[in-house]
Amino acid sequence: MKTNGLAKSPLLAACAGLLASCGAEPAGVLPGDSGDTRPYAGVSENEAIHLTGTEPFWGGDVVGGTFSYSTPENIDGTPIAVSRFAGRGGVSFSGELDGRSVDLAVTPGECSDGMSDRTYPFVATLKLGEETRNGCAWTDAQMYEGGPA
Repeated sequence: MKTNGLAKSPLLAACAGLLASCGAEPAGVLPGDSGDTRPYAGVSENEAIHLTGTEPFWGGDVVGGTFSYSTPENIDGTPIAVSRFAGRGGVSFSGELDGRSVDLAVTPGECSDGMSDRTYPFVATLKLGEETRNGCAWTDAQMYEGGPA
């Protein structure tokens, strides 16, 4: 049995085995330990990802290798060259803006912007340097549900 260093005693090994047989992973088991190593394929590389966030307001689109980041002060957006990474539970994009790192994670999950009746299929987390912003996302293939903003 693979223990990943968690089972230092027969009792811990037995507990880990029982949890694994129930479909639950014991605390400390890394996501990659389940044997599934395929990258997330829920958003293709060709899909445009649309983003919206509040408090503070922000938004944008990721198309190809460019994240167009917008704010109320810059509604046209600032293009940021980004590299894409398909992880186990979503996709992420990394780049740089004005000397600050830009890291955007898009993961599947029901999301509400708190200001409309829309429900979005993805959660977006944007980190600009040390600042973290939260939001929602959708693609043309995986639209939001609900009325206009």
